[in-house]
Amino acid sequence: MLRTMCRTGGALLKHSRRSVPSQWTTPVRQRWASSLPLNTVVLFVPQQEAWVVERMGKFHRILEPGLNFLIPVLDRIRYVQSLKEIVIDVPEQSAVSLDNVTLQIDGVLYLRILDPFKASYGVEDPEYAVTQLAQTTMRSELGKLTLDKVFRERESLNSNIVHSINQASDDWGIRCLRYEIKDIHVPPRIKDSMQMQVEAERKKRATVLESEGTRESEINVAEGRKQAQILASEGEKQEQINQAAGEANAVLAKAEAKSKAIRLLSDALAEQNGNAAASLSIAEQYVSAFSNLAKESNTILLPSNTGDISSMVTQAMTIYSSLAKQSPPRNAPGETTPSKEEPQQPPSAH
Repeated sequence: MLRTMCRTGGALLKHSRRSVPSQWTTPVRQRWASSLPLNTVVLFVPQQEAWVVERMGKFHRILEPGLNFLIPVLDRIRYVQSLKEIVIDVPEQSAVSLDNVTLQIDGVLYLRILDPFKASYGVEDPEYAVTQLAQTTMRSELGKLTLDKVFRERESLNSNIVHSINQASDDWGIRCLRYEIKDIHVPPRIKDSMQMQVEAERKKRATVLESEGTRESEINVAEGRKQAQILASEGEKQEQINQAAGEANAVLAKAEAKSKAIRLLSDALAEQNGNAAASLSIAEQYVSAFSNLAKESNTILLPSNTGDISSMVTQAMTIYSSLAKQSPPRNAPGETTPSKEEPQQPPSAH
């Protein structure tokens, strides 16, 4: 008997689920729902479903998944709630942003029924109520943002909508898991303006980058010229210092050489036959000077007795003798200075 009743209940339940669904008409969209199962005394509740049972019109209990027994006529299955995650397509709607731009926006809502009792008796149509709440909340949140921020802060906009829905849907036994915006449609004129704005922004960035590159290039070139001038001036300074030091060393070397030459000349004149050697040197210089007069200048000055070389040599030796008398004589090593009473004999002419 029990087996026959179970088979009959299962067949009736299967037939009831195959029946044509009833149409629920809402102002926004059309939603389809399965008809309620009949009370066949023995019922099998599927997993992740909650069947709300009323006894004589009053809430009695919620059937658990599996085998359940009901009293005919007295018990009635009033609501069937799915405990799975429900996906609701939020229809496209108009919204005005903070900068008075009209947008066409739609989304997808993910929710789950946590309390079948509240979902059955707290609101007439929970899915429709959540959909309307999502639409109004979305319009409210979009009114707080400008058009640019709507695209940049899309994630924060979704989270704000979910938070607002959960605050209102606690009494309905529904939990909103997430909300995702699918498409945002902008008017064609606004879209063209945004495209022009993006192009202008890119041109601006390109111009700024190009100017910064030009500035950096000019700065680098100026810095290089500055360093080159500094190095050139330092090199010129060091060159002048080295040239001055070289000239000073050359002057000192020439002075020392001349001093040594004068000492050697004085020592040679103090020796025997030194005057004859001096006469020969002066005669040679005289002849060399006359040979270069016509080479270095167009003006030639000649003495009256140009052909008398002996007189010129005699005159030069006389000047030398007079200068030698004015300076004190130098003593050779090992010789004594003669006294003033002893007259010095002039050198004999050879």
